[in-house]
Amino acid sequence: MSWTDERVEQLKKMWLDGLSASQIATELANGITRNAVIGKVHRLGLSGRVKSPAAAPARPRARGHGESDAIAPAAPVVHGNLAVAVAARPAPAPAPRPVAEEVVVPISERVGIMDLRESMCRWPLGDPASPDFRYCGAKMQIGLGPYCTYHARIAYQPAMDRRRDRERRAAARG
Repeated sequence: MSWTDERVEQLKKMWLDGLSASQIATELANGITRNAVIGKVHRLGLSGRVKSPAAAPARPRARGHGESDAIAPAAPVVHGNLAVAVAARPAPAPAPRPVAEEVVVPISERVGIMDLRESMCRWPLGDPASPDFRYCGAKMQIGLGPYCTYHARIAYQPAMDRRRDRERRAAARG
Protein backbone atom coordinates (compact mmCIF):
# COMPACT_ATOMS: atom_id res chain seq x y z
CA MET A 1 0.00 0.00 0.00
CA SER A 2 1.36 3.40 -0.89
CA TRP A 3 -0.05 6.89 -1.01
CA THR A 4 0.52 8.29 -4.47
CA ASP A 5 -0.20 11.91 -5.27
CA GLU A 6 -3.26 10.79 -7.24
CA ARG A 7 -4.65 8.78 -4.29
CA VAL A 8 -4.03 11.67 -1.89
CA GLU A 9 -5.99 14.01 -4.18
CA GLN A 10 -8.84 11.50 -4.42
CA LEU A 11 -8.80 11.14 -0.62
CA LYS A 12 -8.99 14.93 -0.13
CA LYS A 13 -11.88 15.28 -2.58
CA MET A 14 -13.90 12.40 -1.13
CA TRP A 15 -13.23 13.54 2.44
CA LEU A 16 -14.40 17.08 1.71
CA ASP A 17 -17.45 15.67 -0.10
CA GLY A 18 -18.43 14.05 3.19
CA LEU A 19 -17.67 10.37 2.52
CA SER A 20 -16.81 8.26 5.55
CA ALA A 21 -13.38 6.71 6.03
CA SER A 22 -14.86 3.27 5.26
CA GLN A 23 -16.40 4.51 2.01
CA ILE A 24 -13.13 6.16 0.97
CA ALA A 25 -11.15 2.99 1.75
CA THR A 26 -13.57 0.95 -0.39
CA GLU A 27 -13.23 3.42 -3.29
CA LEU A 28 -9.42 3.57 -3.15
CA ALA A 29 -9.06 -0.22 -2.49
CA ASN A 30 -5.69 -1.89 -3.17
CA GLY A 31 -4.74 -2.43 0.48
CA ILE A 32 -5.99 0.91 1.82
CA THR A 33 -7.89 0.31 5.04
CA ARG A 34 -10.27 2.54 6.95
CA ASN A 35 -7.56 3.12 9.58
CA ALA A 36 -5.05 4.08 6.86
CA VAL A 37 -7.54 6.64 5.55
CA ILE A 38 -8.13 8.07 9.04
CA GLY A 39 -4.37 8.30 9.68
CA LYS A 40 -3.71 10.04 6.37
CA VAL A 41 -6.59 12.47 6.92
CA HIS A 42 -5.12 13.49 10.27
CA ARG A 43 -1.58 13.79 8.89
CA LEU A 44 -2.91 16.02 6.11
CA GLY A 45 -4.84 18.11 8.63
CA LEU A 46 -8.21 17.42 7.01
CA SER A 47 -9.98 16.33 10.18
CA GLY A 48 -12.48 19.22 10.28
CA ARG A 49 -15.41 18.94 7.86
CA VAL A 50 -19.11 19.68 7.67
CA LYS A 51 -21.32 17.00 9.19
CA SER A 52 -23.94 15.49 6.94
CA PRO A 53 -27.39 17.14 7.26
CA ALA A 54 -28.92 13.70 7.98
CA ALA A 55 -27.47 13.79 11.49
CA ALA A 56 -30.14 14.18 14.15
CA PRO A 57 -30.17 17.58 15.87
CA ALA A 58 -29.17 17.61 19.52
CA ARG A 59 -32.12 17.40 21.87
CA PRO A 60 -32.29 20.05 24.58
CA ARG A 61 -31.35 18.64 27.94
CA ALA A 62 -33.58 18.95 30.96
CA ARG A 63 -32.52 21.67 33.33
CA GLY A 64 -31.63 20.77 36.87
CA HIS A 65 -32.78 22.58 39.97
CA GLY A 66 -31.58 26.19 40.04
CA GLU A 67 -30.37 26.33 36.42
CA SER A 68 -31.47 29.11 34.12
CA ASP A 69 -31.54 29.59 30.38
CA ALA A 70 -28.54 31.94 30.59
CA ILE A 71 -26.00 29.22 31.46
CA ALA A 72 -23.47 28.74 28.66
CA PRO A 73 -22.53 25.21 27.54
CA ALA A 74 -19.23 23.86 28.86
CA ALA A 75 -18.04 22.64 25.40
CA PRO A 76 -17.43 24.83 22.36
CA VAL A 77 -20.36 25.26 19.99
CA VAL A 78 -19.63 23.87 16.51
CA HIS A 79 -21.26 25.35 13.40
CA GLY A 80 -20.11 23.36 10.34
CA ASN A 81 -16.35 23.14 10.53
CA LEU A 82 -15.98 26.33 12.57
CA ALA A 83 -15.60 26.06 16.34
CA VAL A 84 -16.93 29.05 18.24
CA ALA A 85 -15.23 29.76 21.55
CA VAL A 86 -17.50 30.09 24.56
CA ALA A 87 -16.71 32.76 27.11
CA ALA A 88 -14.83 31.19 29.99
CA ARG A 89 -16.49 31.13 33.38
CA PRO A 90 -14.40 32.36 36.26
CA ALA A 91 -13.15 29.51 38.40
CA PRO A 92 -14.05 29.64 42.08
CA ALA A 93 -11.31 31.09 44.22
CA PRO A 94 -9.11 28.39 45.71
CA ALA A 95 -9.40 27.82 49.43
CA PRO A 96 -6.67 29.67 51.29
CA ARG A 97 -3.80 27.44 52.21
CA PRO A 98 -2.91 27.28 55.87
CA VAL A 99 0.24 29.17 56.64
CA ALA A 100 3.00 26.64 57.00
CA GLU A 101 4.65 27.13 60.30
CA GLU A 102 8.33 26.57 60.49
CA VAL A 103 9.05 23.34 62.30
CA VAL A 104 12.64 22.91 63.31
CA VAL A 105 13.56 19.49 64.61
CA PRO A 106 16.45 19.99 67.00
CA ILE A 107 19.59 17.99 66.65
CA SER A 108 19.43 15.77 69.65
CA GLU A 109 22.34 15.92 72.04
CA ARG A 110 21.23 12.54 73.44
CA VAL A 111 22.47 13.13 76.96
CA GLY A 112 22.30 10.77 79.92
CA ILE A 113 20.82 11.63 83.31
CA MET A 114 24.22 12.56 84.71
CA ASP A 115 24.94 15.06 81.92
CA LEU A 116 21.46 16.68 81.91
CA ARG A 117 21.56 20.40 82.83
CA GLU A 118 18.83 22.90 83.71
CA SER A 119 18.87 24.48 80.20
CA MET A 120 18.50 21.14 78.37
CA CYS A 121 15.37 19.48 77.01
CA ARG A 122 14.17 16.56 79.13
CA TRP A 123 12.25 14.73 76.35
CA PRO A 124 12.90 11.00 76.84
CA LEU A 125 14.35 9.06 73.91
CA GLY A 126 13.96 5.30 73.95
CA ASP A 127 13.02 2.80 76.64
CA PRO A 128 13.95 3.85 80.20
CA ALA A 129 14.81 0.22 80.98
CA SER A 130 17.33 0.12 78.13
CA PRO A 131 21.03 0.99 78.66
CA ASP A 132 20.78 3.25 75.55
CA PHE A 133 18.10 5.47 77.15
CA ARG A 134 18.86 9.19 76.79
CA TYR A 135 17.19 12.61 76.87
CA CYS A 136 16.91 15.07 73.97
CA GLY A 137 19.27 17.59 75.55
CA ALA A 138 18.55 20.36 73.02
CA LYS A 139 18.70 23.94 74.24
CA MET A 140 15.50 25.18 75.90
CA GLN A 141 14.32 28.43 77.43
CA ILE A 142 14.37 28.38 81.20
CA GLY A 143 10.96 29.00 82.74
CA LEU A 144 8.94 27.75 79.74
CA GLY A 145 8.77 24.09 80.74
CA PRO A 146 11.08 21.11 80.61
CA TYR A 147 11.14 20.72 76.81
CA CYS A 148 12.66 22.42 73.76
CA THR A 149 10.26 24.25 71.42
CA TYR A 150 9.84 21.21 69.15
CA HIS A 151 9.02 18.73 71.93
CA ALA A 152 6.80 21.27 73.73
CA ARG A 153 4.56 21.36 70.62
CA ILE A 154 4.19 17.60 70.87
CA ALA A 155 3.68 17.52 74.64
CA TYR A 156 1.29 20.43 75.04
CA GLN A 157 -1.88 20.76 72.97
CA PRO A 158 -4.07 23.84 73.26
CA ALA A 159 -7.29 23.20 75.24
CA MET A 160 -9.39 23.82 72.10
CA ASP A 161 -7.63 20.98 70.24
CA ARG A 162 -8.13 18.58 73.16
CA ARG A 163 -11.83 19.51 73.43
CA ARG A 164 -12.36 19.03 69.67
CA ASP A 165 -10.62 15.62 69.76
CA ARG A 166 -12.72 14.55 72.75
CA GLU A 167 -15.93 15.56 70.91
CA ARG A 168 -14.85 13.58 67.82
CA ARG A 169 -14.23 10.46 69.89
CA ALA A 170 -17.61 10.83 71.62
CA ALA A 171 -19.39 11.25 68.27
CA ALA A 172 -17.62 8.19 66.87
CA ARG A 173 -18.77 6.06 69.80
CA GLY A 174 -22.34 6.76 69.32
